[in-house]
Amino acid sequence: MSHSFSPKGTSVRFYLASTSPARLMLLRSAGIEPTLLPSHVDEEATATTHTAELGRDLTPAELVQLLARAKAEAVVTSKTVSTRSGETIDGLVLGGDSAFVLDEIIYGKPHEPAVARERWLAQRGRTGTLYSGHWLIDHSGGTVRGAVGAVTRAEVTFSSDITAAEIDAYIATGEPLQVAGAFTIDSLGAPFVDGISGDPSTVVGMSLPALRRLVRELGHEWTSLWTSP
Repeated sequence: MSHSFSPKGTSVRFYLASTSPARLMLLRSAGIEPTLLPSHVDEEATATTHTAELGRDLTPAELVQLLARAKAEAVVTSKTVSTRSGETIDGLVLGGDSAFVLDEIIYGKPHEPAVARERWLAQRGRTGTLYSGHWLIDHSGGTVRGAVGAVTRAEVTFSSDITAAEIDAYIATGEPLQVAGAFTIDSLGAPFVDGISGDPSTVVGMSLPALRRLVRELGHEWTSLWTSP
């Protein structure tokens, strides 16, 4: 399949406020080679502070949107791609965050093998919801020109016949420790998922259809982001 690229001089640079391999893979598969800018946001502290300000727990949608926005804004506040290069950020900056919900409990990254194993034993044979938050800032010309956000969700159904040995082997790879819900659908975890209802890219970590709409809402064309066929 061939792409029709924008004329020379109309391309828009894209910055990803994340080091997520899954989000990077999604963008590359869509023809976009982003500049990676880690946000270094303390997610737990940010969520705790906002919860205290609201006087109630955050909903899953509120949580992922809050953290997505915090990540994008943290990168934009820095103004430059790196202190070494001193290059000013000039383009679109995306912050993203994901959370998995089962039994009305919000699950982020398990980090520890024992935690990941407990989650897998609880979720096999069941259906949960993956939420992905997006916050896109237009920093064209080195100044903030606008910002928009969106939250998407998708239902994930896990296989009921997953064995304890399979769970232990999967956890031993380390893959599920650093992803929301302790699973992936684009790598080693894919064979353990029976079905998805909704946009699959949402489950990977970022909804490409939602992102396309956000780009247009800020006055840019999705095709202006393409950097490779």
